[in-house]
Amino acid sequence: MVKKLCLSLFTIFIALTAMFFIIQAMPGDPVDLMATDIVKRENVQYQIAYDRAKAILNYDPDMPLLQRYANYVKGIVTGNLGDSMTYQKSVVSVVGGALPWTLLVVSLSLLVSFTIGVLLGIYIAWRRSKLLNAVLIGYQSIFGAIPNYVVGYLLVFFFSVTLGAFPARGAYSTSVTPGFNGPFIRDVLYHSFLPVLTYFLTTVAGWVLSMKANSLSVLGEDYITYAQVRGLPSRRILVTYLSKNAILPLVTSLAVSFGLLFGGSPLIENMFFYPGVGYYLNKAISARDYPLMQGMFFIIIVMVVLSSLLAEFLYKYLNPRLRES
Repeated sequence: MVKKLCLSLFTIFIALTAMFFIIQAMPGDPVDLMATDIVKRENVQYQIAYDRAKAILNYDPDMPLLQRYANYVKGIVTGNLGDSMTYQKSVVSVVGGALPWTLLVVSLSLLVSFTIGVLLGIYIAWRRSKLLNAVLIGYQSIFGAIPNYVVGYLLVFFFSVTLGAFPARGAYSTSVTPGFNGPFIRDVLYHSFLPVLTYFLTTVAGWVLSMKANSLSVLGEDYITYAQVRGLPSRRILVTYLSKNAILPLVTSLAVSFGLLFGGSPLIENMFFYPGVGYYLNKAISARDYPLMQGMFFIIIVMVVLSSLLAEFLYKYLNPRLRES
């Protein structure tokens, strides 16, 4: 366990280091962008605007790269990720405000798609229906080939623009009072419907196919045949013998998928103007807000690595043969 934790920490460190140098190599300079904007708005000399931009952003582009990297590593160790150039507040506070929204959408969509996918996969495998299997293959062929942000765009056009049934942007209405109260919770779930539906439509078929394949494999085992010969009820065979063994390999995929969905949130959240990690990451990239970019990539990398680590621990815990070894 200690070895796995050390390997995960090393992986996070390497990923963060690579991410830092990639960000620093990006074209564009936040000070230059702001200075150019000041020149256009106030018609002052570029050097004056450049000095003002450096003071406003509290960022010196002339600082040596290695010194910037040392400050970056020190900030990660001490928990101080710096201040956002765009929002003029600490990156930790921005990340803390964005993280719950991304966790909400990703968790809801993954829970719904996994549950429905597992149940449908078992049912299709048990019934061995050619019609249902053909429908599943056709659905996966269509939605597996369409990027999730395109599906999101179509949902916005249909449900928001055409029908006006669901909001197309934001996490909640300005008319409700944020807090742990019924109206606010209902409004949050109402606003999260389209983002969750986007993730669901593009991922549920994968769970169905995986569960169907695992179930068909388990149905060929001798203990399933023996249970049928003994005359056990179909419900008991499904619950006790089939589902418990077929779902085991999907536990690892579930945890890994959480990290991948979390890392793939920028496009969806930006489309729905949902104030999560991906939304602020897009804002940071467009404004060349280096501290905020580093903070958002930091939380994404940590979540992906921790999800993979959790998947391995869960699989060993749930699989008796691995526990014995």
